[in-house]
Parts: sequence; C-alpha cells; structure tokens
Amino acid sequence: MPVCSHPSEGHLMSEEVHLRLILVSGKTQDFTFSPNDSATDIAKHVFDNWPAGWEEERVSSPSILRLIFQGRFLHGNVTLGALKLPPGRTTVMHLVARETLPEPNSHGQRNREKTTESNCCLLL
Repeated sequence: MPVCSHPSEGHLMSEEVHLRLILVSGKTQDFTFSPNDSATDIAKHVFDNWPAGWEEERVSSPSILRLIFQGRFLHGNVTLGALKLPPGRTTVMHLVARETLPEPNSHGQRNREKTTESNCCLLL
C-alpha cells in the first residue's frame, strides 16, 4: 500500500521515494511512496487521491493510468525499489492515460530494425 505520510508517523525519510508526476498538460503533483510500491500501486493511489488541480484530466479507471520513466512505460508489477530510485530525493515521471502498453522488449526490437543513421539515439 502506498506510503503517503510524514516522517513523524514512523516512516524514515530516507526510505521514502518522492515522485513528481507530470501530466501531458504539464500539470505536476508530488507524491511519496515506499520502494516496495509498484506501478499499479502508484496508479491506484493517484486515482484514489486525484489532485484538485487535475480535474480536467480525470480518468475513469486507475487501470488506464501509465507511468513513464526515462522514456519507457513501467509495467504494473515493477517496483520503485527495482528502479533504484534515490530515496529521499524527488524523481520525475510522466503520467498518461493509455489502455495498453507495448511489450517490454518491443522498444529494443524497433531500434535494431532501424537504419544505422538512427543509431545515435539508442540508449546503451
């Protein structure tokens, strides 16, 4: 379950992961989670605690909320701890509404099929 509490409530600040979520509209909101929280946990928490300033972007279900980190969609079971995010510091992620996700390897497959002219943009 996501941690949205203050350090005084028994959670050590160094164990919390701070996320700044950005919508396509450019609106942002900061949230605090545990390293054990998954992308699915985060989407559900954000949906259940939808920020007042985001009403125009409200979605009908948490299942269509997707996180993007460093240009890649995070699949539902990946945890913040698995991403090795720096605890106690704010990490920026994008939050988008999308029904389906690309397969985890499809991005790499496309890059291998591109011509050598586009190799300058591959992440190594």
